[in-house]
Amino acid sequence: MDRSPFPHHGPLRPEQVTGRESLAVDLAQRIADRRLTALVGPRRFGKTSLLKRVAADLAAVGPQPVWIDLYQLTSMADFAAAVDRGLASVVGPVRRALDSIAATMALRIGVLGVELTRSPKYRPDPVLSLRNLLGVLTSAAQRHDLFVVFDEFSGVANIQGGAGVLRTELQHHFQSLGIVFAGSEPSTMRALFSEQTQPFFAQADLVEIGPLSDAAVGHIVEDGFETTQRHTGGITSRIVAVAAGHPQRAMQLADALWRRVEPGETADMPAWEAALAEVRTNVDAASERIFSLLPTGQQETLRAIAAGGSIYGAAASALELPPGSAQDAAEKLIGNGIVRRAQERLEVIDPLLADWLRRRFPI
Repeated sequence: MDRSPFPHHGPLRPEQVTGRESLAVDLAQRIADRRLTALVGPRRFGKTSLLKRVAADLAAVGPQPVWIDLYQLTSMADFAAAVDRGLASVVGPVRRALDSIAATMALRIGVLGVELTRSPKYRPDPVLSLRNLLGVLTSAAQRHDLFVVFDEFSGVANIQGGAGVLRTELQHHFQSLGIVFAGSEPSTMRALFSEQTQPFFAQADLVEIGPLSDAAVGHIVEDGFETTQRHTGGITSRIVAVAAGHPQRAMQLADALWRRVEPGETADMPAWEAALAEVRTNVDAASERIFSLLPTGQQETLRAIAAGGSIYGAAASALELPPGSAQDAAEKLIGNGIVRRAQERLEVIDPLLADWLRRRFPI
């Protein structure tokens, strides 16, 4: 059986990442130049997949990655354990260097998570553990060409003093250790690097990862079909239109269509309509849940944005949205990662949520 060329569950393998070539080159150069960079973008826009590709490209020519996932941190112990797991995932000469340095501090990499579950009398101090582990990392960077990716860095905002500890331990090593911060909560990420009260204020360049271009989506779809001896039959433009540049949704739609086309055959409109109906069925319940959890003002504002991209246009007028309330609701929707600014208009980030809104609440 052929494997679908359109995986859409979880991060892609490095060789599967396409359509981001210029951004990949830019990130690789930033890491090589030791320029602190914060990669900012909505969830499911491919940040982790892109950075995995960059890491693989760099590792092939020298610089070795250390990957630290900070998703859903709730305590300093979580933070320390996440750094420990990241160091423990390293292999080869770099891992041997990490273990050697850790041994001089009476540390064992990879066991902190267990140690932090002990009774308070025998539990290590998480702040001291975090500082020591970061010290191991920066010391290893003196011996090897390293860079570290702090994925889901916005999780640090949940830990009082977490960003401060990280800044203190890393600030004297910015020239010897490449650092990339990545986060899926754009408003939180911008606050971490642009508010004067934050430890990393003005310390990193903010780099946006936006939607894929229509040309990139079209190329991915056509290439996936052609390499598996299938043909899109002109349906590519339908996928491009519905996906609106959203990487994960584009792959999901393409996969649903691909599975309805046998090798040597060509996609047609009935296959596309069935594929679209399947995807809608799979995501409509989640869309309804997202919508139902929003306050009424945000619901109405989101409907207006989905209908036309404006909170002041005909849709907003039909919904009788007061401009001031709509503006406040729009800012909250942006902060929650549901809406983004796209040049002169507002845009629902998930095109299938926007599609559900237009079908469920026609204006």
